[in-house]
Amino acid sequence: MTAGPVALVEDVHDLSGATGDDLVRLPDTATTLVFRGTAAGRCDLLVAGPRTRASYHAGKDLPICLRVRLRPGMARPLLGPPISELVDRVTPLADLWGASAARLERRLADLDGDRHLIVQHIEAALRARIGTRPPDDLARAHLVHSAARALSARRPMRLPDLAHRVSVSERHLRRLLTEDAGLPPKSFARIARLRDALSRGRVRSGRLAQLAATTGYYDQSHMTAEFCSMMGVPPGAFFAGRLPAPQPC
Repeated sequence: MTAGPVALVEDVHDLSGATGDDLVRLPDTATTLVFRGTAAGRCDLLVAGPRTRASYHAGKDLPICLRVRLRPGMARPLLGPPISELVDRVTPLADLWGASAARLERRLADLDGDRHLIVQHIEAALRARIGTRPPDDLARAHLVHSAARALSARRPMRLPDLAHRVSVSERHLRRLLTEDAGLPPKSFARIARLRDALSRGRVRSGRLAQLAATTGYYDQSHMTAEFCSMMGVPPGAFFAGRLPAPQPC
């Protein structure tokens, strides 16, 4: 790891346990490492790229399921390929890291489901990986992170203003975000805005216009079109729990 603290992980979600509830995977700008173990004893270490559309799955028994969301900008130096190649895909980490990922997967499987230790081992592997990257890669990662934060704001910056702020051309910034975050600026901002609306929880149908205005949509019709495009249902149906039929995970 380079001198000084470098944040590699944004957060960790523990989805372990048997559940009969259907699972909704929301559109997401993040790239995520997933370690899961099945009731049959099989373990997998996977990379879930950014998602441009929601997916709906039937609940299943996963004694261990940990999702480690990577900090925006860090996925490319940690994983290797352009993140644009991973969008809407789930890829075994071994396809990207080779033998080192297979060794890590075996170590995690030997930890008897200790969630704390599993996350510690994953983070240690990430630190070792980033420690091999040249300084220019880390500088690029920090630039992408700054741009991603600006695009995730309630009122995202215009691309020309954002490019000026981070001292690169609009074309270069668009390329960086597409390759290193997986999404062009407009798509990144769309997903961030949708997730902001979803985070506000269930609303009454009469308050959808207020939700649209609060979260930066032009109007309720604009929000409805975005929900239909990315969630598969309009906002009123989603918040009421009228969801598309779940598919096998």
